[in-house]
Amino acid sequence: MRPTRAEVNLAHLRHNYRVLEKMFGDGKTKPAIWGVLKADAYGHGSAAVARTLERAGMPGLCVALLEEAIELRDAGIRVPILVMGGYYGPRREGLEEILARDLVPVVYDAGQIERIATLARYESEGRPVRVHLKVDTGMGRLGVTMSELDDVLDAFDGRPEVQLDGLMTHLACADGDDLGPTMEQLARFAEARGRVRARGFSPRFVHAANSAGAMRLSEARFDAVRPGVALFGVSPVPGLAPELKPVIRVRTEVVALRTVEAGEPIGYGYTWRAPRRSVIATVPMGYADGLDRKLSNRGHALVRGRRVPMVGTMSMDLTMLDMTEIPGARISDEVVFLGQQEGALGRDVITAEEIAETTGTIPWEVLTSISRRVPRFYREP
Repeated sequence: MRPTRAEVNLAHLRHNYRVLEKMFGDGKTKPAIWGVLKADAYGHGSAAVARTLERAGMPGLCVALLEEAIELRDAGIRVPILVMGGYYGPRREGLEEILARDLVPVVYDAGQIERIATLARYESEGRPVRVHLKVDTGMGRLGVTMSELDDVLDAFDGRPEVQLDGLMTHLACADGDDLGPTMEQLARFAEARGRVRARGFSPRFVHAANSAGAMRLSEARFDAVRPGVALFGVSPVPGLAPELKPVIRVRTEVVALRTVEAGEPIGYGYTWRAPRRSVIATVPMGYADGLDRKLSNRGHALVRGRRVPMVGTMSMDLTMLDMTEIPGARISDEVVFLGQQEGALGRDVITAEEIAETTGTIPWEVLTSISRRVPRFYREP
């Protein structure tokens, strides 16, 4: 019943996919694009996003969690799904789900390979389980280290139930000003590929690049690329792909208006006092919905195409706006916190990048913070 909602433009999603296809297809080889849909597709709703990309021809998807992959399979998604987090539970149930739902697990230690092989002997009906081996080339987070690579390759030997189908790494600094660390990682990855092939393994898929790596470095594309945030219209490096279109728009409406006299305070802690006689609007969206509380007295919203400041300390469910400069402001006026608005007073846009700069974070967090209590409405213009 609340007017707060997130509008997801699926046409823009398809547009961004085509932009990336064109960008990555200019060289001699054309890598497969596997969209990264972790964290509920960066807050856009994984099921609807996955269906749209699958119908648009995307050959594979990536998620972080086994639970995320199961959600996509339950939604009817049939393309290959790579589960990148590498954690499938302390018992066999997680690996049973991997087999039953035809998912592709990422592995990075010998124990994982042994567990998969043991289960597959009895439950895979003679079909090998295809896995992707992750190598840590400098991220320092997940992946087999270069010093332990041979031991993990030993675990594949003698276990035909597990097939090394992919080799991957993750780039730590591909969006940074200095690409030196990324080139060092790619050099280590080249060493890892050589060692894997010298042992007689021939993975079908080699992949390393996130959005930034794929867009900036053709040498990082290999057989597949894993764009995430770029699919949703955010360039990982400012100005890198201006033709990308934002996919999500977050809006609500004014539910209360009041006039306060000069000097009157509003909100928790009285952090704002009216500098003049002011018109204050209350809107039904707060930090529990994904607005960053650091936007209090700093952020803006759009009303009738014009910016208005957020005033007072943001509440869990409500935020207040100074509407004094909006002539004839009324209850039910649309308020946009993220995205574009065109109205009687102009046209403007608030981007995830702008919000991130104001709050001291990154656009990735802005998008993934939009909570599930904000319903997603899907547009097919």
